[in-house]
Amino acid sequence: MVPNVAFLGLDLYTWMILCGVIAAMVLFSVLYRRMGISYPVFVLTILVSVGAIVGGYLMAALFQSFYSFLETGEFRWGVGTTFYGGLIGAVLVYLALYFTFGHFFCKGAHVREFNRMLSLIVPCIVLAHAFGRIGCLLVGCCYGKLSDFGLPMYVGGVLQKRIPVQLYESLFLFALAAVLVVLLLKKKGEYNASIYLIVYGVWRFIIEFFRDDDRGSSGLSFLSPSQLTAILLVLFGISFIFLYKYWLKRVFEAHADKESGDETA
Repeated sequence: MVPNVAFLGLDLYTWMILCGVIAAMVLFSVLYRRMGISYPVFVLTILVSVGAIVGGYLMAALFQSFYSFLETGEFRWGVGTTFYGGLIGAVLVYLALYFTFGHFFCKGAHVREFNRMLSLIVPCIVLAHAFGRIGCLLVGCCYGKLSDFGLPMYVGGVLQKRIPVQLYESLFLFALAAVLVVLLLKKKGEYNASIYLIVYGVWRFIIEFFRDDDRGSSGLSFLSPSQLTAILLVLFGISFIFLYKYWLKRVFEAHADKESGDETA
């Protein structure tokens, strides 16, 4: 909407990203004690998250370059970023660093508390994403289709009325973050990660029909890159429910029992 407005040398999108990161950190700090997470695992997560942010940004840029390559046949770095790429990259880096350094510094607590930590991190990510979408609205990226009932925003230097998909997604994400926090406090949020992947995947698949910005090609003419990724995330979210219920939960419980036995020996 106001792409040329800047404050202290930063555009409004960057400021909203910073607000999202701060809001996520505050939420994480407030909730981690209520989840019974030990201090060493808390510190480990904070430090590892820094690496995850860097890895997520690099993967976000790589994904967009790949989508553009499928459309143009030319691979160029720095043509933009995509949230899905950032999410996948951040998760992979986080898991690698969390279990590597946790093995040396947390004496097994990182395994026992992994799902509780994951259930806590998810609403923090959703909250940060909600602020990021407000940033998209302010600078006029990730815009929707032309509509007489849309909001005015500059696209290519031209003021046009567009469906404010960024605003709709931001409101959706704030609501989803609130639901995940309630589940975390009331039900321990065991399936928060799966709920997020499934619910957001379905939402993103639908909202893509109303977007009009160029995001490259998925290689499939009937699916946008984000719709293809949304389908994969929904399938992974469903798979993770069964993986956790029938295997991972037992692994975490067995690890906790082993630690209790070691302490009483």
